[in-house]
Amino acid sequence: MQREPQFSDTKQIEEAKAKRTAKNSVFLDLFQNKSYLLKLYKTLHPEDEAATEDSLTDVTITNVLTDNLYNDLGFIANNKLMILVEAQSTWTVNILVRVLLYLAQSYHEYFQRTCQDYYKSRKVKMPKPELYVIFTGNKGRKPDKISLSKEFFEGADIDIEVKAKVLYESDTDDIINQYIVFCKVFNEQTKQHGMTRKAVTETIRICKDRNVLREYLLEREKEVVTIMMSLFDEEQIMKSFIRSERHEAVQENARETARRMIKMEKLSLDEIALCVPSLSLDELRELETEVMQLA
Repeated sequence: MQREPQFSDTKQIEEAKAKRTAKNSVFLDLFQNKSYLLKLYKTLHPEDEAATEDSLTDVTITNVLTDNLYNDLGFIANNKLMILVEAQSTWTVNILVRVLLYLAQSYHEYFQRTCQDYYKSRKVKMPKPELYVIFTGNKGRKPDKISLSKEFFEGADIDIEVKAKVLYESDTDDIINQYIVFCKVFNEQTKQHGMTRKAVTETIRICKDRNVLREYLLEREKEVVTIMMSLFDEEQIMKSFIRSERHEAVQENARETARRMIKMEKLSLDEIALCVPSLSLDELRELETEVMQLA
């Protein structure tokens, strides 16, 4: 039995990080493969027996309206523009806004690809939109369909409408349900092991044992590990950025408080330092100079 590689020393960990170049997610990596994309389409349209891999056109938008922590997939099949947006385990109807913007950008790019000018009098040809949200959390009492008018405008008759069908975990064995199960197994493993390589490898092992995306995981296990570890890196970077922004906001409030106290000319810098402990005496001297120059 082949032993799984261990990342026990710093050098190996650094080498692993250096190779993390993948930016797309498992969702996009899976369905950019035409064979799995065809399975997805036939799950949604089992009546279209004539569909083939060659009849599908991937029109996924890259790095325009989404960041790398979210997954939006677009493709054209039998004159239908299919858009699937993945929602993580936290539910929000704001996903309808993503769907709307993604749809608009998809049509814009479609007209460019087909050399159609919507400023001219001749009516353009456009594929019929089908909009889906894949929710990887628990359904609970969430709806099977969501609409912009209902969620944001109390059901009013508005001038633009967006409706999307929501896909949840089911008792079927189709490719969409397998992906949702994969996500749920991953969530369970991160609760046990944290955001670690162990969580990733255990997710892959469990899913292969359960015959969940087994063929895909057997073919691309190394790539899946790389992709998921890259997403960990991106999430940590985002969290670090947020912490930095919050710290800067606190510091700016402290500086503004110190400016007001300096202007009052009732306390010494040493006394102000006791009131605003996050600022050093050197920083307070700089603020004092700034205040005097503006006086």
